[in-house]
Amino acid sequence: MTDELITGPLHDRHVALGATLGAFGGWSMPIAYPAGTVAEHTAVREAVGIFDVSHLGKLLVRGPGAADFVNSCLTADLGKITPGKAQYTLCCTESGGVVDDLIAYLDGPDEVLLVPNAANAARVAELLRAAAPAGIEIVDRHRELAVIAVQGPRSAELFHTMFAGFSGVPGMDYMAFADAGAVRVCRTGYTGEHGYELLVPAAQAPEVWDGLLAGAEPLGGRPCGLGARDTLRTEMGYPLHGQDLSEEISPVQAGSSWAVGWSKPAFWGREALLAEREAGPARRLRGLRATGRGIPRAGMTVLAGGEPVGITTSGTFSPTLKTGIALALIDTAAGVSADDVVTVDVRGRSLETQVVKPPFVPSHVR
Repeated sequence: MTDELITGPLHDRHVALGATLGAFGGWSMPIAYPAGTVAEHTAVREAVGIFDVSHLGKLLVRGPGAADFVNSCLTADLGKITPGKAQYTLCCTESGGVVDDLIAYLDGPDEVLLVPNAANAARVAELLRAAAPAGIEIVDRHRELAVIAVQGPRSAELFHTMFAGFSGVPGMDYMAFADAGAVRVCRTGYTGEHGYELLVPAAQAPEVWDGLLAGAEPLGGRPCGLGARDTLRTEMGYPLHGQDLSEEISPVQAGSSWAVGWSKPAFWGREALLAEREAGPARRLRGLRATGRGIPRAGMTVLAGGEPVGITTSGTFSPTLKTGIALALIDTAAGVSADDVVTVDVRGRSLETQVVKPPFVPSHVR
């Protein structure tokens, strides 16, 4: 960790809890707390976990026709949701690569809040500003707002206690959001469990964090770091930008075509993505579940019949399944399909894996 890393409004809380800190997108963030990643992962699957993800970007796009402008840039069709709803979308290059994946929160026709990944927030802002017509402004709220994720099957119990007095928060639909005073409560998340994400003014973040931890403890909950966030999202097959999605890995290849509004007349990368979809991608993202002992990691060669057919993009030990799992880009020409057995070269040792369709464990987000 260096002095150049940004520390968020909850940094002192993490230090006091004994967190191991690491660099994420230029921010110093908690990787794990003393209980460890497996215990944190299990808490989210069985009870509730509290994450600080304040390193995520926050870009407010506002002005006359802001929603239409965003819709002309990003892949998903913002016209298919109504104010008070959120949408997963992609910012692509004209060649079809992915600059970032992000969540768009639609406030109304003249205001959209975008939450990109930390490392890509400045690039997304730059692209939007370069394309914005007169009257549309892109406001960087990265340091103004903290983001706290509350994920797990008991998260609703915690929220119904904390926000019972605010209309629209209890019973909220998936991908909806509502404002509870200065706090925006969103039914979103990155773990595959029922959960929420809070956009909190930085000055209020410590108080909200303390309240959530106090409420979570009797429910079997605990603070969770970004290590558990990674194992949880990999079990779901959720892509991580820079590994499973990138400027070299298109949404068609990554299985994210569902986040593309194919019938829209315009969005960045439209022509290239339409052409790739029509021709068929040269490679596709697949799930791999180890049948032997070993843990696949990103960047390992995948072989079928002794011949290289792809490369792993994410890999980890699954605390839920008690085995290794991975996401891998597999050459379409190899003819690999679900239930086939392929091997991963784990530092010179062959690890047998079965090709599966993610998620690796059931999703409970809806």
